[in-house]
Amino acid sequence: MALAAPALVARLGRKAFLVLALAPASAAVYALSWTDRVMRGEHPVSVTPWIDALGLDLAFRMDTLSWFLLLISGGVGAIVLVYCSAYFSSNAQGMGRFAAVLTAFAGAMVGLVTADDMLLLFVFWELTTVFSYLLIGHYADRKSSRRAAMQAIVVTTFGGLAMLGGIVVLGETAGTYLLSEILAAPPAGTAVTVAVVLMLVGAVTKSALLPFHFWLPGAMAAPTPVSAYLHAAAMVKAGVYLVARLAPGFSDLDAWRVVVLVLGAGTLVLGGYRALRQNDLKLVLAFGTVSQLGLIILLVGLGSRAAALAGLAMIGAHAMFKAALFLVTGVVDAATGTRDLRRLTGVGRKLPLTAVAGGLAIASMIGLPPLAGYVAKEAALESLVHDGVPGTEPWVSAVVLGAVVVGSMLTFAYGLRFWWGAFASKPQCPTPPTRPVRAGEEPAPEVDVAQIDPAQIHAQPRLLVWPPFALSVLGLGAALVPHLGEQLLAPHAALYPTGDPGHLTMWGGFGPALWLTLAVVAVGVVLFLVRERVEAAQARVPHVPEAERVYRRLMRRLDDLAADVTAVTQRGSLPLYLGIILGTLVLAVGGVLLAAGSWPERIVLASGAPQVLVAGVVAVAALLAARARRRLKAVLLVGVTGYGTAVLFMLHGAPDLALTQVLVETITLVVFVLVLRRLPAYFSDRPLAGSRWIRLVLGAAVGVTVAALALTVPGARIHEPVSVDFPEEVYVYGGGKNIVNVVLVDTRAWDTMGEISVLLVAATGVASLVFLRRRSGEILRAPTASSLVGALAPQQVDEAIGQLPTVPQLRGTAPSALLERAARAGVWLRGGRTVAPQRRSVVFEVATRLLFHSMIVFAVFLLFSGHNAPGGGFAAGLVTGIAIIIRYLAAGRYELGEAAPIHPGLLLGTGLFLSVGVGLVPVLFGGEPLQSFIVQADLPLLGHVKLVTSLFFDIGVFLVVIGLVLDILRSLGAEIDRQADTTPRDADGTYGAAAVVADARAARAALDAAGIRPVTTDGGDR
Repeated sequence: MALAAPALVARLGRKAFLVLALAPASAAVYALSWTDRVMRGEHPVSVTPWIDALGLDLAFRMDTLSWFLLLISGGVGAIVLVYCSAYFSSNAQGMGRFAAVLTAFAGAMVGLVTADDMLLLFVFWELTTVFSYLLIGHYADRKSSRRAAMQAIVVTTFGGLAMLGGIVVLGETAGTYLLSEILAAPPAGTAVTVAVVLMLVGAVTKSALLPFHFWLPGAMAAPTPVSAYLHAAAMVKAGVYLVARLAPGFSDLDAWRVVVLVLGAGTLVLGGYRALRQNDLKLVLAFGTVSQLGLIILLVGLGSRAAALAGLAMIGAHAMFKAALFLVTGVVDAATGTRDLRRLTGVGRKLPLTAVAGGLAIASMIGLPPLAGYVAKEAALESLVHDGVPGTEPWVSAVVLGAVVVGSMLTFAYGLRFWWGAFASKPQCPTPPTRPVRAGEEPAPEVDVAQIDPAQIHAQPRLLVWPPFALSVLGLGAALVPHLGEQLLAPHAALYPTGDPGHLTMWGGFGPALWLTLAVVAVGVVLFLVRERVEAAQARVPHVPEAERVYRRLMRRLDDLAADVTAVTQRGSLPLYLGIILGTLVLAVGGVLLAAGSWPERIVLASGAPQVLVAGVVAVAALLAARARRRLKAVLLVGVTGYGTAVLFMLHGAPDLALTQVLVETITLVVFVLVLRRLPAYFSDRPLAGSRWIRLVLGAAVGVTVAALALTVPGARIHEPVSVDFPEEVYVYGGGKNIVNVVLVDTRAWDTMGEISVLLVAATGVASLVFLRRRSGEILRAPTASSLVGALAPQQVDEAIGQLPTVPQLRGTAPSALLERAARAGVWLRGGRTVAPQRRSVVFEVATRLLFHSMIVFAVFLLFSGHNAPGGGFAAGLVTGIAIIIRYLAAGRYELGEAAPIHPGLLLGTGLFLSVGVGLVPVLFGGEPLQSFIVQADLPLLGHVKLVTSLFFDIGVFLVVIGLVLDILRSLGAEIDRQADTTPRDADGTYGAAAVVADARAARAALDAAGIRPVTTDGGDR
């Protein structure tokens, strides 16, 4: 449904949300269909193999807790999507993407609460992080939205990474990653304690507990439906779910108790305190959510059965009343254009159904009967009064009970303040007290608190009003049947290790819990009535750095540190970078070799005089290359080392490697020379005395280290190499005798596919760096008049050749037409006519004409014979590339189009597509990807023919290599030629004399090709 959402929105507009609501609704319906069986202890399990290397399966399991969270996330998600169909305007921007991401988020929550494998749970956990980032930042044109989204993803990703570490430690310690198996027999030990604390960090960040609570109020920059779903029923409940899932097995750990009690109680009180002085309705709810999440985490993580039952009941009640309140806020905002409670007045009279929905939700939140919030709160107080905090001193239980009572008082006060601010008719509010401005701070901006005109309040569509009303009524209905809720939730609470079973009831009789409830109501009402004094008192509280401000300062310091580190390490010096890399190699690898190297007993320096001779030539060439001052000389000497290596391959009986090395070295040498045309002839003339010795020592150390590796690594092998079976396997399964080629196109074809993909990316990257203009598919060919004219500047050519068109048979003929006639001349190397005479070589052109076709035939031979003899697609592509290079060097950039009149990107794409396609074809016939098939037949004239399907994979490699060479030639050859031939101009901007001469010479060459001779008039050569 998420994938289909953009198309549905494009087709149906905002009504598409009604269709998308079926997705989370189906999850809720599925959960309801299993209610009886889950209550009886039947837990459906689904396991599908996924990533064998990690032992990761798509393992899902639905027990009581999963059933409950699945019902909440699915049911509330469906209601919120219905609400969206009326919330957004019909022409809202980005509605398709929003619909897709919100639906995908609901799907991620379904996976998160039902995943039995911890690694799979982490996958869904991070999916909710990414989707929430996209939803919070939906209004991407607003700085506040972007900042809130980034803040949320940084905090929750930090927690997610810590959680991943805990998952790995716990899974490896327990010997399984299945939650059901781990919790059935919880492991113990220091590693387990560390793992559980790390997982709690993930839960704390996700559920916005101290000190990470600040991201949730910032996330109110998101659209109201996002707040209603993610921050009331879904995302923040992920942390609650994790704590409730792990608590039956690990709540008796001391580290667990410290984290849950301190952070839960602290968040409960701080969130309620901060909510008391918020004027934005969404911020009141946001800080209220932070407070209630602290209470829920406290209850489900306490460790007693009664508190767990109360916590589960609070999860359901909170999802209903908080989602309803966020949706109500959206209705008020849409009807009035503001969420500032100081400006709202008379809304309840204009929107009575919305006021009723808000009133029911507020009553549930502050704990008034007969609503679900009251039932859950009473159960919580009863559990704390009778059971306290298991495994702790009595004073700890008293402190926790006091924190719950104080938090409930604050909840009662800000709950009344919310309903009064949103719906009451009230006189002009006095100017709110402001906190004194301290040194270094800017005064808060002035806010317009003028009240709205009630006559301007607009009635809202039913689909905007009924969803919050339905959620509020559900809270009422759930409270009227508390025993049903107890039966549904008790199976999970019974898994907790200590305490008596709790109860959910509307009336618990007279007792401490009732008196505490009355005290909560009384103090809450007083706090509401003296709200101005409370706000003034809060303004006088000594300044304490807020968590959000600390976060921003920390991120600023982190950016500064990153800039300082980058300034030190990224100095723009390539020698420095290379020196650091090579120095690390010497110290790390060389140090290990010296400390624990296993040296061979016998070292053979050479097996014959030819090896010694070749090695000596290579060594001398390398030394001369290091001392060379001319760039071209250095490149040629480096080429000698490459060709020498090819000779060594040949002496060791590896013709395939030798052939490939020679071809690659040749192309590399040409590419170097092409690049050198745009570089100075000599290397830098700056003194190198100081760094020369450092480079010499480093180079020698690297050489010795690599040589030591070559000597020790073969002797360090423990197991028999897989290559010993290659000779038999490549012939039986690959159908070829050339081990190297069959390994490339069959045995390790996945590697080859990755390598040709890298080649494609490299070609694209090189071209992108070289082209100064937008690349096009135009192929520059000599017969194309337009391309010649584009290169020769026809207006200036006309001026250069003067009165040539006065020849009778050419009168009225433009230079472009003359060039077109020249292009039609029957010359094989047509591009050569566009090259200046002093740059042409008759010997080279004749040799090119003799060699080109032979090289192409030889390349085809290598392609088809490579399966059984030296060759293959890679070598054949290199030979073809060299043939094209010869054409280019002989006759210039226009000859490149003559030699290969096809776009390089087409060759690259076709080659990769062919290789991938060949790999997928066997799957269609029940085989494995990239599996080869052998076809044999006796044909007339040809005799016995044996065809292996991997040949087509090799053809793909062949095309990719040709495309790579061609793209490099277009980039480093033809494009650089074009840049060098760009019309030069004098200092005053006029057409330079040098350009006139160059164009005249090119025009003369073109006219010669057409058989047109210049005439002499008035004694001048025109």
